[in-house]
Amino acid sequence: MRVTEKGQVTIPKNVRTNLGIEPGADVEFILKGNQAILRRVEPAKAGIERAVQEFTDHLNRHKGTMSLGGMDGDDFYRMLRD
Repeated sequence: MRVTEKGQVTIPKNVRTNLGIEPGADVEFILKGNQAILRRVEPAKAGIERAVQEFTDHLNRHKGTMSLGGMDGDDFYRMLRD
C-alpha cells in the first residue's frame, strides 16, 4: 500500500467491510508504540466528539477577551451564584 503526497491511503475493501466502514463514515487512528490501529467511530460518538471539539475551539478563540470590569475570577463567580 502506497501513501499519496497528501498522506492518503486506500483502505482495502475487506477491511472496510469487516469494520463496517462506508462512505462518509468516521474513523480514527490510535497510536500504540510504533503501530497505528484504525477503527470505525460510532456515529453518535463522532457527533459528540465533533461538538466537544467545536466548543473547545470556540472557547479558545474567545479566551482572554471578556472584560470583568475590574473583578477577579472569584468576584465574577460569586456574582453568578448570587
